[in-house]
Amino acid sequence: MADEKPPKPKVTYLGHASLLVEMDGMRLLTDPVFRQRIYHLRRTSPSPDPAPYQDVDAILISHLHYDHLDIPTLKALGDAPLIYVPSGAGDLLERHGIKRYREVSLGETFNVRTVKIQAVPAYHTLSRRPLGLQADCLGFVLRGSASIYFPGDTQVFPEMADFSDDLDLALLPVWGWGPDKGRLHMGPKDAAEALALLHPRLAVPIHWGTYMPLGMRWMRLGFQYFPPLDFAMWAQKISPEVAVHVLSPGDSLSIPAHLA
Repeated sequence: MADEKPPKPKVTYLGHASLLVEMDGMRLLTDPVFRQRIYHLRRTSPSPDPAPYQDVDAILISHLHYDHLDIPTLKALGDAPLIYVPSGAGDLLERHGIKRYREVSLGETFNVRTVKIQAVPAYHTLSRRPLGLQADCLGFVLRGSASIYFPGDTQVFPEMADFSDDLDLALLPVWGWGPDKGRLHMGPKDAAEALALLHPRLAVPIHWGTYMPLGMRWMRLGFQYFPPLDFAMWAQKISPEVAVHVLSPGDSLSIPAHLA
């Protein structure tokens, strides 16, 4: 029908830092990691089936860590998506036979369909392993009919305010993958403090409750569920104007029409 409205922009949380973003006819994945086990980390929820995501337009990789750049998952997603990786990561993909990629430098802007994407700073460790390959750590700001910030892994830093212009949604990491937040990750309060710099209309906590070290399943109810709830509590205190939506893996959020 001629007056049919286009679908609202939507994000689906797939666990950890993996999300499907659908906006303006574009579909992309962030940091897809779909395996049940990554070295010493075991997934606590069912792994997504890669098949429904093999036709996405693009994949955004924020940094080199194994829980964000997973070679078996990228191979399972096939040859269709173009993978955007931080500058310096191309050699790693080449060694594993992955050819359809593009390196992105800090500050660079590129388009996926009609959506403009800017690579912004992230403050995290650069190496894939100690003394191993290094590449930039990036966040991404997506701007189409909605504006969405995905930081990968980062600490809070003052320059977040530099790319906070008219953000609809911030996808903020609120934990690591163990019984504490780990080095150079934001915890619930840190992520809430980031809201005061970013000023988004909506926020979704990510990077929580998906992977934990082997032998720690007995602690599951402790650190699996409290980080996003703590984030919501701190957000209410620090930035009460931001609407927080806690999504479980598989849940989606449509950005309301009055925002997008």
